[in-house]
Amino acid sequence: MAKTNSMIVLFTDFGMEGPYTGQMKSVLIQRAPNNPVIDLFSNAPVHDPRASAYLLAAYIQDFPADTVFVCIVDPGVGSDRKPVVVQVDGQWFVGPDNGLFNVIVRRGKAVQWWNITWRPEKMTSTFHGRDLFAPVAARLALGESPPGELQNVRERVDCSWPDEYAAIIYIDHFGNAMTGIRASSISKECRLRVNNHTLSYARTFSDMAAGKAFWYRNANGLVEVAVNQGRADTLLKINAGNKVQLG
Repeated sequence: MAKTNSMIVLFTDFGMEGPYTGQMKSVLIQRAPNNPVIDLFSNAPVHDPRASAYLLAAYIQDFPADTVFVCIVDPGVGSDRKPVVVQVDGQWFVGPDNGLFNVIVRRGKAVQWWNITWRPEKMTSTFHGRDLFAPVAARLALGESPPGELQNVRERVDCSWPDEYAAIIYIDHFGNAMTGIRASSISKECRLRVNNHTLSYARTFSDMAAGKAFWYRNANGLVEVAVNQGRADTLLKINAGNKVQLG
């Protein structure tokens, strides 16, 4: 089980504006006051569990094996989708069963999956992040067992998803556009095409002239589109969801 001082990491599409992230953190801090709470993403792809799944998989690698991730990209909240706990190679993931954990489970070696059967006394129909997932995450971080029923992992994973997702999944503060493609899966000689723009590889920003667009391997191993001293999203008119071609 997780150690009692395990980190709790938030991965949501809530945004930092408004009360939602703060309300979740309030629950976590009240229930696990000695466990650090880390804001990883509050702007994961909105209402898009598929894109979020590839993003999540790229950003868990630097966290310890006992970390508890609270992952909320949940357009089906209040429906019949299942709330789940998943353990992948020692890390814990709490959130909705809507594809969000599909990529990490497929890439993991040691995987277990539980449907959460515990329910709080009061649970709203539209904020399971605060009412259900945060309390469960706190319990895991304190070393408790998953409050649910163990499932057959093979029955819960969609194997039709591609290993690499050839689309823009996230645009950061600088206008850089991340794809769902791991850079290790393609050659540096590969050219990337997005929105009728063809881009070559560069190792880092300063290898290109100012204002020049390129693709590179970002710090978490994803293929990313950037412009040296500029914004790729503006210059290339890129939006999240745009398809990417390799050649």
